[in-house]
Amino acid sequence: MKHLYCILFLIVGSACKTPFAIQPQPLNAIVKEKGESKILQGPSTLNIDGYFVWGGSVIQGDDGKYHMFFSLWESGSTNGSFAQSWVLESKIGYAVSDFPDRDFKFQKIILKGSRYSGDTTAWDAQMVHNPHIKKFKDTYYLYYIGGKDYGEQPNGSTGENLDKRSRVQQSLCIGAIAFTNFEDLINGNFQRPKEPLLTARTRVKPNNILHGSPKGTIAKPDNIIVVNPAVVFNPKTKDYMLFFKGNLYEPGWKGAHGVAIGKTPLGPFKAKEEFVFDIRMPDGSIASTEDPYVWYAKNQKKFFAVVKDFSGRLTGEKKTLAFLLSQDGLQWEVAQTPLFINRTLHLTNGTKVTVDRLERPQLLIDKKGVPLVMYAASALENVNPKTDGSSFNVQISISNK
Repeated sequence: MKHLYCILFLIVGSACKTPFAIQPQPLNAIVKEKGESKILQGPSTLNIDGYFVWGGSVIQGDDGKYHMFFSLWESGSTNGSFAQSWVLESKIGYAVSDFPDRDFKFQKIILKGSRYSGDTTAWDAQMVHNPHIKKFKDTYYLYYIGGKDYGEQPNGSTGENLDKRSRVQQSLCIGAIAFTNFEDLINGNFQRPKEPLLTARTRVKPNNILHGSPKGTIAKPDNIIVVNPAVVFNPKTKDYMLFFKGNLYEPGWKGAHGVAIGKTPLGPFKAKEEFVFDIRMPDGSIASTEDPYVWYAKNQKKFFAVVKDFSGRLTGEKKTLAFLLSQDGLQWEVAQTPLFINRTLHLTNGTKVTVDRLERPQLLIDKKGVPLVMYAASALENVNPKTDGSSFNVQISISNK
């Protein structure tokens, strides 16, 4: 294929003889300075002065407009680094556009930790993050993660040495808000969930673990945390499938995934015992991945997923986005052409830029199951130590040729 920045979207199997060749379009943005860093800025990015921006999940509403939900939190030297502050301060923002791939305008912050309204004990008291918007029948569902601080742990406990950031990070779990129209959501006319949809069943870590499981416990897919929600309706079983990431330590950190099954978009969800996206390293351990986006293509009668490949085991290149497929949503395999997208972005001015971060992919899918636009969190440089708000969302249009 002539265009270097492309995805060969191969649907394998006897039912599909002709692959889709999907080609992302150049990003309408330019490189600009922001504080001590560089960012991409333009119609196809979302940047907000005074904030870090992360991720973005989009749906077309009944009004024909495109509605985006994303994570954001205050930047600046007094608010701590990116790596520190997302756990302690993340909020969920709302933006809207007449177009699916550009010109999103920030409207307001629609959800904060419940501590801002005086409740410091709720499961999502400290922060909210990872928005994932879906519509099932006539109702919209905003899935997100939240966490709280359980406070300093007793001397002699498995969490006695944890700081606040670690305590909150190890409390993360998934909840959801249901609403029927965007006006109600914007005006705060919705019920905040009193309990999460899904929490971790095991808490296995060699040391420094909040509320650690008894010695000898075998870690389940939902170990310590459940984050990165991706929800899809399974037309074969009539179930709703909630995909999530948990954390394993073998002995160092890696992301692993599971799925919980429910009869409604709000569950109740029961996590299965098996790992999903279960690709193994040469030593037999799970290859570290995160940020799944999962969908079902009616025409192909298959499930597809995009995940971030930390180790390069899936795609051959570290920190790229990998493409997987499944007949039932439970047993997954890497696609014949596994690279969904790498970290080199082509711009409309003819230049190309390799970004340090391209993750939390969310897709806008047509009725045939073909991706139209990819939304992703991005940063040109290592953003972890930064305080200058140098992260952003990209909106990459994809043509099917």
